[in-house]
Amino acid sequence: MESTLGLRERKKAETRQAVHEAALRLVVEHGLDAVTVESIADAANISRRTFSNYFSGKEDALLYGEEQRILALVVRVRAQPEGMPAWQALRVAIEELQREEGEPEREWALRTRLAKRHPSLLARQLANHAALERDLSAAVAERFCPVSPQVLAAAFLVGLRLATHVWTEEEQARTLREVIDETLDQIAQPFA
Repeated sequence: MESTLGLRERKKAETRQAVHEAALRLVVEHGLDAVTVESIADAANISRRTFSNYFSGKEDALLYGEEQRILALVVRVRAQPEGMPAWQALRVAIEELQREEGEPEREWALRTRLAKRHPSLLARQLANHAALERDLSAAVAERFCPVSPQVLAAAFLVGLRLATHVWTEEEQARTLREVIDETLDQIAQPFA
């Protein structure tokens, strides 16, 4: 029974990921307004009804990957050894996540970021970021931190967003990880 449940859950996760990837690809290629739930379902090789079992709309499907990365980051922060200071736990967690995901393609990241600037997505993204900030604050609240957990989490997330923006816009051949490390090192000065 347990292996069946595990297989069923894996299949659901694979379907969610396939729908997300189809939504992202279509939105980057055609723009959010031109993409329908039906076109995403077709691209993911599922029915419209199956799509509705996983997502309430195309916006949810599009932002699914971001939400999963948020959850993965929080889980990794919580998994760090108890005595590790808060900033170090955040840094180790993001390094682990980057190693697992690998280096993104700069052009794809830029096009994705531009596609996600659609007005109907901005409110959802802000809600995602607020939830991440709250969850990261809770994850580091029990650790040594020279400032409040909320300030630390917010500073960390601003560093990630700034580094990603700089990386997509710059002409240099640096990796995203190098830019994130440099940015977080600068932010860490007052926290270290």
